[in-house]
Amino acid sequence: MSKYVIVGAGPVGNAVAEILLARGDEALVVTRSGAGPEEAHRVTLDASEAAELAELTAGAAALFNCANPAYHRWLQDWPPLAESMLTAARTAGATLVIASNLYGYGPVTQPMTPQLPLASRSGKGRVRAEMWENALAAHRRSEVAAVEVRGSDYLGAGEQSHFDRVLPALLAGKKIRVLGDPDAPHSWTYVGDMARTLVAAADDSTAWGRPWHAPVAADVSQREGLTEAAEMAGLSAPRVAGIPGWQLRLAGVFNSTIAELPEVSYQFEAPFISDDSETRAHFGIEPTPWSDVLRASLAAAGAGVAAAA
Repeated sequence: MSKYVIVGAGPVGNAVAEILLARGDEALVVTRSGAGPEEAHRVTLDASEAAELAELTAGAAALFNCANPAYHRWLQDWPPLAESMLTAARTAGATLVIASNLYGYGPVTQPMTPQLPLASRSGKGRVRAEMWENALAAHRRSEVAAVEVRGSDYLGAGEQSHFDRVLPALLAGKKIRVLGDPDAPHSWTYVGDMARTLVAAADDSTAWGRPWHAPVAADVSQREGLTEAAEMAGLSAPRVAGIPGWQLRLAGVFNSTIAELPEVSYQFEAPFISDDSETRAHFGIEPTPWSDVLRASLAAAGAGVAAAA
């Protein structure tokens, strides 16, 4: 049995912990609230406290960064939190495994590969890029083993998913308003596949020192995905429309999370495709079938659809 530390008890952090627990490992889940799976060792700690986190991480095979600061607090909260985890992993001799996203690439005109430069000029994109650049620099100095897995927008993440959060409206037969162009092709990552890839990357020393893309459940537009979900739930095709930029900015006056969305709306205004071929070839991980992903998301949203076994 090996010891692992997971910072964050959101959908990804919990899924990582559950994989580790299922194979008989010790999983310590660190949050400020003491949340996490019941079977895990839940630790109440501010992970930005590097000394305390390093003490907790002593003897661990890996430290997973699955934290998720409030969207409007990324620029303030991510730098000290990421630095603390890098310091803790380095001090404890644990592999640093970072759950990340595609923000660092910025607007693209081609499918994204892990070799694409991190060229984002937005605040959120730069903070995520700098987290990896700092970890990679430490890895190249042989101070720590580091690896990053980048997922696209999640399915299976409830309110944290652009897709899942509109399913209640779909089930109620309401018009659905989505970010960007409803017909732009988009890569989607299933939370369970992200977690499987993070654990595989932690276990495989030949994977360290570089980023990987999580398996892509499907490359479909928001309209296509929601139409498939409606059909699966026995409903007629939904009415789907994009939210105009001016409405998004107006709503942001009253909601701090919505206020952050114009910065990343480019991800839904044009094709936003992740190439996961290297991950599939290296780890042998295939994405969960799209139909199973949709079924699970619908079941979680309260539809009378049984999740796949």
